[in-house]
Amino acid sequence: MGNTGLRRWHAAFAAGLAALAMTLGLTTAPASAYPPSDVDYVALGDSYTAGTGADAPARPFVFDPPCDQTPNGYVDHVDAVDPVHLVLNSACHGALLREKAQPGNVPSVQDQITQLISSGALSRDTELVSMTAGANDVGVNVVLFQCATSTTSACSQAVSSAIAAMPAVGAGLVHAFKVIHRHAPYAKIVVLGYPRLLNPAFPAPMSPDNLRLVNQGTALLNATIASAAATARLLYGAKVQYVDVTGRFAGHEVNTPQPWIFFAATQDLATGTVHFDPRSFHPNQAGHQAYADALISAVRPARPAHS
Repeated sequence: MGNTGLRRWHAAFAAGLAALAMTLGLTTAPASAYPPSDVDYVALGDSYTAGTGADAPARPFVFDPPCDQTPNGYVDHVDAVDPVHLVLNSACHGALLREKAQPGNVPSVQDQITQLISSGALSRDTELVSMTAGANDVGVNVVLFQCATSTTSACSQAVSSAIAAMPAVGAGLVHAFKVIHRHAPYAKIVVLGYPRLLNPAFPAPMSPDNLRLVNQGTALLNATIASAAATARLLYGAKVQYVDVTGRFAGHEVNTPQPWIFFAATQDLATGTVHFDPRSFHPNQAGHQAYADALISAVRPARPAHS
């Protein structure tokens, strides 16, 4: 993005956050009168919110447990623009919803929420929360490996196992939203979905049948996340908004000429075993920018219709 485009993006971004600040009651005068108060922002969840992929392929991946984060992910893009004030990003690469992930004893989303509450980072002062979660709980790594390296039957079985785990994911998300809302009742909670990973119009690192299965699984996971957000709004009055990023990533999937999703794999010549870079199927720099754009679009109040 050129300097002119970047300046325009920052201006639009700041205008959206200023409007959010006014919507949340943080200002009492027009935005032109004086700068709006900070929007206190907290992030949590899995590798997408932890920034995984933002450094790919420039740097090798080195896992740093228990909570691995990568600079310049979408959370950092959001924090870089006034009036956002990032209080804390507790997201961890590999995080599950309720249990610590292994190896590395990675804190779960539930652990992250507990830590945010105990530290005071998540409180009645919090105005914005963003998160991604659920993919690890349905076994996304197993699904992608099986579908990229094995038969359609094996891929189908892996996707079916993922689908069977989705009700538990939905319940875990509803619980997380409820607890966040209880401790940060004025916060807008934005839960971002996952992009469609593969474009059927281009050659893929798997067969066409397996590609369709992976995309169907992603769509069902996103539907589960959206349903959990709606349930938390209905049952607990939580200010949860699901944000679908599929449209933003259309034409920029893993197997397209200009991907916003990173992929790299190597093969052991002695054994024939394929090894994925752990950042594979995560947003690259452009992808994290797209996530930041999606978040800002979600929190910017809609313009009133002209009469």
